[in-house]
Amino acid sequence: MLLASILSFLLTTILYCIHHATPADASVPFLEKNQYKLWAHYSPFYPVEPYHPPPRFCSITQVNLIQRHGARFPTSGSSVRIQASVEKLKSANMFIDPRIAFAANYTYDLGANDLVPFGATQSVEAGQTHFKRYGHLFKNDILPFVRSSSGERVVLSALNWTLGVATASKHTYNPPISVILSESLNDTLDDNMCPNAGSSDEQTGEWLDIYGPPIAARLNAWAPGANLTADDAFNLISLCPFDSVAHERFSPFCQLFTEDDFEGFAYSGDLDKYYGTGYGQPLGPVQGVGYINELLARLTGKPVQDNTQTNRTLDSSPETFPLNRTFYADFSHDNQMIAIYAAMGLFPQNAAPNPTGPNSRRTWRVGHMVPFSAQMITEKVQCGQKEYVRVLVGDAVQPLEFCGAGPNGMCELDKFVASQAYSRNNGDGDFEKCFS
Repeated sequence: MLLASILSFLLTTILYCIHHATPADASVPFLEKNQYKLWAHYSPFYPVEPYHPPPRFCSITQVNLIQRHGARFPTSGSSVRIQASVEKLKSANMFIDPRIAFAANYTYDLGANDLVPFGATQSVEAGQTHFKRYGHLFKNDILPFVRSSSGERVVLSALNWTLGVATASKHTYNPPISVILSESLNDTLDDNMCPNAGSSDEQTGEWLDIYGPPIAARLNAWAPGANLTADDAFNLISLCPFDSVAHERFSPFCQLFTEDDFEGFAYSGDLDKYYGTGYGQPLGPVQGVGYINELLARLTGKPVQDNTQTNRTLDSSPETFPLNRTFYADFSHDNQMIAIYAAMGLFPQNAAPNPTGPNSRRTWRVGHMVPFSAQMITEKVQCGQKEYVRVLVGDAVQPLEFCGAGPNGMCELDKFVASQAYSRNNGDGDFEKCFS
């Protein structure tokens, strides 16, 4: 594993240096259009709000970052479905609208599952940003402690983040990946330990039956004989973000869809995550409990207390779970980050998202929560003699009403710990339901 990591690091470093000499927002045309903010969990990361430091006379003493991997190709299952829909579109008798004429000569050339070069850049830039923001926490004898789930795109994202730190510090600090958690074993960075959890298929299917048919009808009118269905419409609209991030240009598929189409697509992502591992899934939040208990251990400097997803062998060793670091960086997946948000109590909803249509005032928007390279940062803050906790998602300070935070979003540390009773109680019996 060490040799493979070194080789991957070198390969990705070379890839970055060759292809990404300038920041992504300056060199990637599709980022010039705001449409990418409607791509749900396929959106590239963007700050939801500008970062604001803690109040004056307060100092950040510890940072806990959990970050999603960067932009990738479609998963293998999605790739098969997308290619089938592309072939149906290409089989049309003619292409009437000029916006769709490109399909006649379009060749699907995307891979499956793997990180794309733009996704590598995202993590490098995140590492650079975090060093510039939190550089006072970095010391040669106390480097960031970096962990990754074992999926290849996640490990590469972690490696690229460390490269970002190294380049931003002019190689004064070169943090290694210290732990890679196997996704076939206990892993707090992947949603792989609750076989009885349900899916969001019912809710996303109900919504697709509403918003998908009109899109399919319009495309069929532009391409007679294609006989596209609502499922095909979903597959083709998802090709817009995947084709764009893979080729770093605005995909021609994007021009086939209206803002309303993308709003419907984004809401499908909201439903998928809410009912997949979020509040709408009875066994969703419990999948984030292990990470929350690890976070509490780091914040309090006390050993991990958990009987859910944690690897107790690793978490009991100061070599593989130290409690003396000032910066912790974990790399994960979107579904797991949603579970962690729900376990903590972030993004509470007065009413569950309705599969028949969105509420425009909703706060559950996965494009803000888990885009490619999504970031949740938990800051430990010292103000005089008191310690506080502040949580940011996409750089937006979370209100933390559950622990009595004021307008600045800060909870006293002991009140934050007390607010996490669900996790400290190992999910109140929900974890056992994953297997019973």
